[in-house]
Amino acid sequence: MFDLTSEEARLLLKIALMATGRNRFRSAAKILAALERFRPGEASVAAAKAVALISAMDFRGAVDFIDGECAGKFPGNAMLQAFKGMALVRMGRSDEAREPLGFAAASRDSAAAQLAADLLCDIDNGRQ
Repeated sequence: MFDLTSEEARLLLKIALMATGRNRFRSAAKILAALERFRPGEASVAAAKAVALISAMDFRGAVDFIDGECAGKFPGNAMLQAFKGMALVRMGRSDEAREPLGFAAASRDSAAAQLAADLLCDIDNGRQ
């Protein structure tokens, strides 16, 4: 049976995010699908998939993924809620985005809280 070490999984996650940053969404999706098989309980893999969907401008897909697959596996994950809010903002649904962004902004996850606070500030200042 083949397994990934934590270090190997982190490396593959970084490669998937680099692929996303270079608009190589299919490559990123393949890497993330493999990681999901080996690390199904890792919220970081789900967050990377949400980032890939948002980067590919599949905002509806990101929201559906977070509300569907992620809801049962990672309830209350602040970063996923921040990404859900981001996708909703990009869809022009800023009022609906306030709930997940407010949740993330109030969390102990400093990265998610900062992202959510920045997005809420943009909404409040009309920079959506």
